[in-house]
Amino acid sequence: MSAVPFHHPDRPADEFRPFKAWHHFRKLIADKEDTEQVFHIIAALRGRKFRTIAGKFWHSEKGQRILASNQRLIDVLDDHDSIKKLPAGTVGRAYVDFMEREGLSAAGLEAEYEKFTDAGVRFEDGIDRYGDRLRDTHDVLHVLTGYGRDALGEQCVLAFTYAQNRNLGVGFIAYAGGFELKRRVAPSAPIMAAVREGHRIGKAAQNIVHEDIAELLKEPLVDARKRLGIAEPVIYRKAHETMRSCGVDPYNLLAVAA
Repeated sequence: MSAVPFHHPDRPADEFRPFKAWHHFRKLIADKEDTEQVFHIIAALRGRKFRTIAGKFWHSEKGQRILASNQRLIDVLDDHDSIKKLPAGTVGRAYVDFMEREGLSAAGLEAEYEKFTDAGVRFEDGIDRYGDRLRDTHDVLHVLTGYGRDALGEQCVLAFTYAQNRNLGVGFIAYAGGFELKRRVAPSAPIMAAVREGHRIGKAAQNIVHEDIAELLKEPLVDARKRLGIAEPVIYRKAHETMRSCGVDPYNLLAVAA
């Protein structure tokens, strides 16, 4: 068994502060790259269901083995040189291509989180570590699901994540962000239907946070999607087609609203 407690005795009760969440959501809408706001929203709306799912993983044999290993996912995911030695078509190779094309790193996302935690407290318990795992696998989800880093793709990945881990803050960002896109920049596109599709796909799939990510990177991407039960994002692609037919670039939606 791991020596790390699931729930630190000093951890306060879960917050539910919707007005605080809305305040940070407005900041996020103003600058979608301001990732720190995401963590504020998640903290303001973290619900009991998230803790329940984290607890089930933490107390499982697989969870104990993964979490007790103290292996940092960031170190695995940012070791691009090693991942590039994997065969073409694997999850890992697709992940590195995605990260380098987008100019991203797992450490960069952690750095954004540290801006948030400078004003807060970490308890280094099972809940914190599960949250870290959820954060660090975010870009792996983009690769597995086929959702891009466009504004709608981000909302769909968050809807997928909410379905799997029931963090109310993540669900809030997914649906409120989708509504904002629908209202401001793409009223004719099936934006909300695409977000709901992301939720359905996430609910039907295996929980990615519970996977051995180092092993997952070695799998052929096609086989991994099939094994994990990840369906194709049909409505998301239709939304892109609709936007393009209206002269809107799906990867530059917020510029349209500026």
